[in-house]
Amino acid sequence: QLQFVESGGGLVQPGGSLRLSCAASGFTMEYRAIGWFRQAPGKEREGVSCISSDAITRYADSVKGRFTISRDNAKNTLYLQMNSLKPEDTAVYYCAVDKALFKSCALTSRTYDYWGPGTQVTVSS
Repeated sequence: QLQFVESGGGLVQPGGSLRLSCAASGFTMEYRAIGWFRQAPGKEREGVSCISSDAITRYADSVKGRFTISRDNAKNTLYLQMNSLKPEDTAVYYCAVDKALFKSCALTSRTYDYWGPGTQVTVSS
């Protein structure tokens, strides 16, 4: 049974940093496309970053150069390092996984099947 435990969200000042973690059980991340999405109030869910089984990564233009996605296969945990945070980064952040094996990742939510509960990130002075 797939389970997610997310952590690392919170309140941070503009220009600060946070690292989000998504620890998973019930499946092996190494073999699947996994990613981070976010949703702010009144807005559609947005793809932030993803990583595929072949270690290819993708980033939304709005976070490129500031965010870094990574995966620890031994811990079966997904990370999102967020630097130079801006108020517009404020959102609920979700980790997600594609149920298919060995697929390339995409920043479209419809391609993902399982989702974590989400963690709040607030960037404010």
